[in-house]
Amino acid sequence: MSWGRSTGEDLAMLGTGILKGMVETARNFLGSYTRAERLVTVQYPEERLPQKENARSFPFLVFDGDDPIKGLRCVACQICEKECPPQCIYIVKDALKKADYVGKLQFQPKVFDLDISVCMSCQICVEVCPFDAIKMDTAFELSNVDRFERLLLHKPQLANSNEYYQAIHPVEAAEVDGRLVAEKARAEAKAKADAEAKAKALAEAKARLAVAAPSAGAGNVPTPPP
Repeated sequence: MSWGRSTGEDLAMLGTGILKGMVETARNFLGSYTRAERLVTVQYPEERLPQKENARSFPFLVFDGDDPIKGLRCVACQICEKECPPQCIYIVKDALKKADYVGKLQFQPKVFDLDISVCMSCQICVEVCPFDAIKMDTAFELSNVDRFERLLLHKPQLANSNEYYQAIHPVEAAEVDGRLVAEKARAEAKAKADAEAKAKALAEAKARLAVAAPSAGAGNVPTPPP
């Protein structure tokens, strides 16, 4: 009898569990049609959900200022090309330094190509870049009928402004901009301190020469004959 009672209780518990599960399933099913937070489907492409900031597709090159070529942060160091696992980046460094958007001479990439048919969006190129020159895009509607040339992106196609970067990755871009501003301020302060130290050393050297000149002249005065 005890065995029978135990079995009956187990069956009752099992039946209760099944009923609870079915109720929860029904609640979720109906909620997916009536609750706003559960209505996840949109009428794409007429409607689009906003991209998450951490979304990423393929890399792009960041430029400052208004000129997408002179303003490129990339200095063709080729670290990203060497570190890229699928070897989808191809860079040719310019032979001569050229003025950037503020007039500073620096090397630039003569050729910067990215094969997105090979790229696996691993973001290693972003992580190894010491100049914050390459970042991950969020654009994903890149399909086309050409499997070759149109999937090979060139420097003009890869260049996007810092404002674009701020729009798609606002938190990350703010951190990068703040760091770049701080680094620039430190570099300017160091250059100013070096210039002041050099000017001070030059002034001290001139002062020593000025003191030594009269004494040297006095030692060379001819002695009058007896």
